[in-house]
Amino acid sequence: MKKSINTFLKHTAKDFHNQSVNPPVVRASTIIFKSLQDIRKMQKKYKKDPRGGHFDYGRQGTSTTHILQKILSELEESYHTFLTPTGFGSVFLAIFSVVRPGDEILVADPVYLPTRLFTETFLKDFKIKTKFYNPHDLKTISQNITSKTKLIFVESPGSNTFEFQDLSNIVKIAKNKKIFTAIDNTWATPYFFKPIKIGFDMSIVSATKYYSGHSDVMGGSLAVNKKAFKYVEQTNKITGLRLSPDDAYLILRGLRTLDIRLEKHQSNAKKVAAFLSKNKKITLLYPYKKDSFNFRMWKKYYKGASGLMGLRIKVKNKNSIKKFINSLKLFGYGYSWGGFESLALHQEIVERGYRSYLNLKKDEHIVRLHIGLEDAKDLISDLKNAMKHIK
Repeated sequence: MKKSINTFLKHTAKDFHNQSVNPPVVRASTIIFKSLQDIRKMQKKYKKDPRGGHFDYGRQGTSTTHILQKILSELEESYHTFLTPTGFGSVFLAIFSVVRPGDEILVADPVYLPTRLFTETFLKDFKIKTKFYNPHDLKTISQNITSKTKLIFVESPGSNTFEFQDLSNIVKIAKNKKIFTAIDNTWATPYFFKPIKIGFDMSIVSATKYYSGHSDVMGGSLAVNKKAFKYVEQTNKITGLRLSPDDAYLILRGLRTLDIRLEKHQSNAKKVAAFLSKNKKITLLYPYKKDSFNFRMWKKYYKGASGLMGLRIKVKNKNSIKKFINSLKLFGYGYSWGGFESLALHQEIVERGYRSYLNLKKDEHIVRLHIGLEDAKDLISDLKNAMKHIK
């Protein structure tokens, strides 16, 4: 019987040997064998099936991390999923697996700031050139492709400013030129959008966010198709980007309720968006306005929207933005997102970085909200009171 992903997340990986509904936490540096011959047998098994959990050393993983990989591969509908100790570790692994000195990469302009710093600055020392493209003008991809272009790196929606892109057209451009594609899909997770299914080679999710859901663990996943697997598998061996079994367990436990939580985040976010859209000083950065390009692109590819949104607020006095945020009572102030709680941050240059295609005027400011699992009425009431400071 074919199960829905909702049912799969509740019933998979039960441990009937130990009579536990969740698999045990298996910690190991040394993986012990009964004989030298058994070590060689395991190594042969790994060569034959490198996805099968045939480990001879703890850096490769344990049964706990292997179970998480299998669950995420099912969720992503991918050939395999690699695990990293942070979300950004998966960004690093994806890029470093396929680019070499002399190569060029194309990156979406509104990427996560550490991704921008890594590609724009760090990779220069390795003679790897980065160009940024306009997420709403794919000609800036085609026009910048050269014989040296090895990778197109997408983040959709854009970090903090939430630009949605015509993803299948990006994949088409890349395939025609035999260029690898990677996408940071943390905002949606594969519950709302499956990048591998539409042709992306690599799909990144920060497991720190919605997979975990409780703001108490860090991790990342890199799902790949068969084409990208051999490149990432080789790089993964030598980088030592290992997710601990304890963190894997917490992420696995969070996945049990991923669907329930994301649906609630979406429901709350839509109610908050409906309220905020009435304010003339605020431009909502969320797939809400049906006649917009962003909404059409979201509707084309995604089956839902998560709880993260941006507000583009037009005010002359910057201090009114700070007063607005600081007067919120139900929103915490801190980095990251994807937990059960609501959060608010003023996204300044230190968070956004210097972008090529963001036309933000002096009297415009970006505020990022993560809409948590509280009662939406309480969140709206809190925002209503705080918005008195927006003048």
